Amino acid sequence: MSAPMDLHALTLLVDILDAGSLSEAARRLKTSRANVSYHLSQFERNLGQQLVRRSTRRIAPTEVGLQLYEHGRKIRDELAAARDTVSTLGQTLQGRVRLSVPSGYGQLVMAPWLIEFKRSHPGIVLDVAFENRVVDLMRDEVDIAVRVMSEPPDQLVARDMGPVRYVACASRAYAEAHGMPAQLGDLCTAPLITSAVVGRQLRLAAYLHGERHEVPLSPTLTSENFHFLRQAIEAGVGVGLVPDYVVQDLIDRGEVLTALDDWKLSIFGTRMVMLYMPNRHPTRAAATFVDFVLARARQT
Repeated sequence: MSAPMDLHALTLLVDILDAGSLSEAARRLKTSRANVSYHLSQFERNLGQQLVRRSTRRIAPTEVGLQLYEHGRKIRDELAAARDTVSTLGQTLQGRVRLSVPSGYGQLVMAPWLIEFKRSHPGIVLDVAFENRVVDLMRDEVDIAVRVMSEPPDQLVARDMGPVRYVACASRAYAEAHGMPAQLGDLCTAPLITSAVVGRQLRLAAYLHGERHEVPLSPTLTSENFHFLRQAIEAGVGVGLVPDYVVQDLIDRGEVLTALDDWKLSIFGTRMVMLYMPNRHPTRAAATFVDFVLARARQT
């Protein structure tokens, strides 16, 4: 008869592989690396199977280890959801949601939603990072990420939050002094204000009548801070190429003018997408947050 499975050891295996190294697992579990290594070795000895291949920097699961990891992650998440359900019976909703959002969209669009959600659910801890880099949800311990993209990764659950529309725009004073871009190619020579990725050639994808065009860009001013980009556009520094939500109120008031309005413009992607891990039973806090944000996104 086989020995019963040690659930504590199984969840430790999940924690180790999620962390990517024994040292990081020890840090997250607030224990020593030697303690983590000992319990992993004991688990392997009891099973008579190697579960993890160790190297000086990284670890990787064996085939058996990966199968156990998948089972263990489901069990761990089900237990967490069960504890969450029991602890919140008859109480206000509690829990923690770790969230990663784009700097511009997060600050200019999502911030009021997050504040509204927090007021409605004071027992939920929101841990919000404003960042534009690609996030590894498992490695970075992120529950939910919001990103601009055209093709979401297959290994994640992707919920559509709506289109991202870029506009070519400038202050009225700039337009009167220098004119507005009349053709797509004018963006190559205009003093361009936009966001960019360090070390990567910035290219604009533009669509008209079903045809796709691509234009290399050489901005005169770039930043990940969209408040700063907005200020630069208002000040007449050049032609902005930014998502419409950055300057929509200025456009509505006539302070900022747009050009190339027949074109559909895109730099980093055409959709705003919410991402989270599959096969993970969401806590009530996370599930409530997802539903809330998707509802707000559909109202915009």
